[in-house]
Amino acid sequence: MAEPFLIGEAMTGGYGAVDILHACTIAVEPGEIAVIVGPNGAGKSTAMKAVFGMLTLRGGHVRLDGEDITALSPQARVAKGMAFVPQTQNIFTSMTVEENLEMGAFLRRDDIKTTLDQVYHLFPILKTKRRQAAGELSGGQRQQVAVGRALMTQPKVLMLDEPTAGVSPIVMDELFDRIIEVARTGISILMVEQNARQALEIADKGYVLVQGANRFTDTGKALMADPEVRRSFLGG
Repeated sequence: MAEPFLIGEAMTGGYGAVDILHACTIAVEPGEIAVIVGPNGAGKSTAMKAVFGMLTLRGGHVRLDGEDITALSPQARVAKGMAFVPQTQNIFTSMTVEENLEMGAFLRRDDIKTTLDQVYHLFPILKTKRRQAAGELSGGQRQQVAVGRALMTQPKVLMLDEPTAGVSPIVMDELFDRIIEVARTGISILMVEQNARQALEIADKGYVLVQGANRFTDTGKALMADPEVRRSFLGG
């Protein structure tokens, strides 16, 4: 069986001497939405950071398109086609929306206009506000800027840490709709999300982590239908 496009396999590691991840495996295919859910402190964001190279692993490895990238820095992983949107401090508030987006293309040497137009097509409000300071935007609009800036790198994999944190249900639905659109272009989406039920509804694949280890792994639909998952993690 062919290996997944991106896989963090049997990842063990943490911060300092304490392991937070225990043989945790996360994988995603091209054009697929993979969602990591679980209780607070389960190691969801840590697993994401491990895949992106922000955490030194004591065990396991990360491979992208068959290449072992375990030893690569986050910057080197960006050059390989990975983009990461952290939960907080993910935009330059004093810069305009358009300047933020242009910052996302810092590694590129080609014409970025087509990609910029694609981002504006995906997030029309950003085109309207492109000359406005990003710090003046609403929480949901800031998240659109952060995702848009990541897309300016033309990634193969887009990693999102709690993209809907602190936004209203309406904005959350809109963001999820845009994430689905991005996946349809063939980009792999790997996402950590507190709103587990809503995230699993759009997920091709779901990972339920507990104490840094895989507890359940299945399609989003199957996890939603699993009585134990529903009872323990989705509120019944």
